Order: sequence, then C-alpha cells, then structure tokens
Amino acid sequence: MSQSCRLLTGFCLSCVGWVGIIIATSTNDWVMTCKYDMNTCKKMDELESKGLWAECVVSTSLYHCKALNQILTLPAHVQVARALMLSACLLGLPSALLALLAAPCVTLNDEHEGTKRKRAMLSGALMLIMAVCGTVSTVWFPIGAHHQDGLMLFGFSLYAGWLGSVLCFLGGSVMTCCSGDDAPAQRPENRFYYSKQSGLSNSVQATNNHAKSAHV
Repeated sequence: MSQSCRLLTGFCLSCVGWVGIIIATSTNDWVMTCKYDMNTCKKMDELESKGLWAECVVSTSLYHCKALNQILTLPAHVQVARALMLSACLLGLPSALLALLAAPCVTLNDEHEGTKRKRAMLSGALMLIMAVCGTVSTVWFPIGAHHQDGLMLFGFSLYAGWLGSVLCFLGGSVMTCCSGDDAPAQRPENRFYYSKQSGLSNSVQATNNHAKSAHV
C-alpha cells in the first residue's frame, strides 16, 4: 500500500471517529441508572438517563431533563469526562488540517517529502491523544455512575464514544507508524552504467570511463 493510500485510510478513519466523539459529547444518553428493575423504575419515575450536560427522568409518560449547571458540585467522573471529551473534540480540528496539508497533492513553498511525513506523524499523534481522551472518559463515566446511582444500561452516546475512540486510535496508528518512505533510496555505488567498451560497470568505473564511452 502506497503512502498516499495509507494517509487517506488513516484520515478517513480518524474523521469518522472524530464525528463519533462529537456525537457522544453533545448528547446525554450515556447511561441509564436505577436501583430497581426497569418496569418498577418507570412506574416510580426513577429511571434516569445521565450524560455530561444533563440528567433526564424517563418514564412511560414523562421525559424531563435537568441541566447540570453547577460545575463545582458535580461528581468527579462527570467533570473529568467533560474536560477530556471537549479536549478530544478540539484536537480533531488541527489534526484534520495537518492531515490535509500532508496530502501528496498539497505543496507549500516547494517543501520536501520529509516535511510532509513529519506533518502526517504529528496529525497521527494528535489522533492518538483524542483516542486516549475518549477511552478514559467513556470507561470512567459508567464506573462512576454505577458507584453513585447503580448502573442499569449503556446508552447510545456511550457506544458512539467507544466507536469514535477506536476509529481514532486506528487512524492515528496508521498515520503515525506508516508515514515512512515506501522504499529506501538507492545508493550511488549500487548504480550501474553501460558502455560499449567495458559493458556493465559500477559507478566508480563509470566515472573513470564516462568521457571515453561518450565518444564511442
């Protein structure tokens, strides 16, 4: 697989993962908590859907959300998940820009291929950081919710965060580990020249006989 294909593959995986992380951050269906079974909780209006920004009461005839505005009184797992998920969302923009600037069709002031490879590796490193932030958030949040209120079900937002983190990890790994040269450059001493007088010869002999063979 060429370097262009690897770059495109890593970029596409990371972009889809970034979208998944944004969806998980902006929605509040992370976990469903209740201390009883599902039917009992719905009848007693105690089934709650928890997210980073609101807590919603879910029942057969009621769906009411309460915004989590008091930052200082929030549990630690909510505050940490907020910070990490927002960081992951913000890191996605420079990571995507660096990946686009590392594309073979984009050239800035006659830059060398080494500069593009470094830019692609930096983009991959940012994607890996996004994956770590998303993984820590989506693992720690349900553990904290379980200790606080009793976890019953995983929500859609949590699955979106898991999928986004995995795709960012795969895309970042491709960008970081597969941004080298496709083949090592051939050394001058391994090049061969042909002349009518001496046939095939190495570069050292060709240097001495170049002037003679040119007139034959």
